Amino acid sequence: VMMSAIRKRLDDGVGDDEAIIGGAMERVRPVLMTALVASLGFVPMALATGTGAEVQRPLATVVIGGLITCTALTLLVLPAITALMSRYTARRQQRREQDRPGEPLLFN
Repeated sequence: VMMSAIRKRLDDGVGDDEAIIGGAMERVRPVLMTALVASLGFVPMALATGTGAEVQRPLATVVIGGLITCTALTLLVLPAITALMSRYTARRQQRREQDRPGEPLLFN
């Protein structure tokens, strides 16, 4: 979801950094709401004390932890990796153009 928002902005001609920041900010609320709703659904299972709770509690704890980790990675790490890759490909293309000026690039 976030990558499609970033890609849409890049296709519209926005600069790389602006597209990444804008796309990430556009998708903060949907990502947070999805993770929050899923996590809140497991809270009763994590707080259970009845029959089978010794199996349910650890499972719910792992699922909630996974959702929190996945959300943090989506909101923080994914835009950072996208920015790094964007800079890497820009430098690579710039080097290729400097090495062979006037030659058409076969591979981008």
